[in-house]
Amino acid sequence: MDLSGTRLLKANRATVWAHLNDADTLRAAIPGCETLTGSPEEGFEAVVKQKVGPVKATFKGKVTLSDITPAESYTIAGEGTGGVAGFAKGGAKVRLSDNEGGTELSYTVEAKVGGKLAQLGGRIIDSFARKMADQFFDNFQEQIDGPLDPEPDTDASPAA
Repeated sequence: MDLSGTRLLKANRATVWAHLNDADTLRAAIPGCETLTGSPEEGFEAVVKQKVGPVKATFKGKVTLSDITPAESYTIAGEGTGGVAGFAKGGAKVRLSDNEGGTELSYTVEAKVGGKLAQLGGRIIDSFARKMADQFFDNFQEQIDGPLDPEPDTDASPAA
């Protein structure tokens, strides 16, 4: 399954690039991520809990960065095993470009599953992969720009 999208971030390209390489930002952005340790140079190790359809699993695996062009692009790839649930692997090609008012982040995501997860069917897997990618990039954007949809102020009372 492949999908792509773009995000306009308010920060400059150097700031966005720094966040793309920061373990704390990535840990907060990866949906269900419990731990993420390591470095961009050595790679990261992650523990992620997810529910795909009726299957719940804790995935343990690696996240690596490759095809790195500093402050411009890279490929982030993850692969994990979830015991009897099977395995999941995927990656995103991420590209940054300057845009009026910030930085445009464009991405192309690829995801694959095997084992019990693969038996769930293409529609469930495709929907899950799309949801995970959207959540990752929503979470990433919030790490940089702050909340995407601020809550309305419920304390304000109407003028009398």
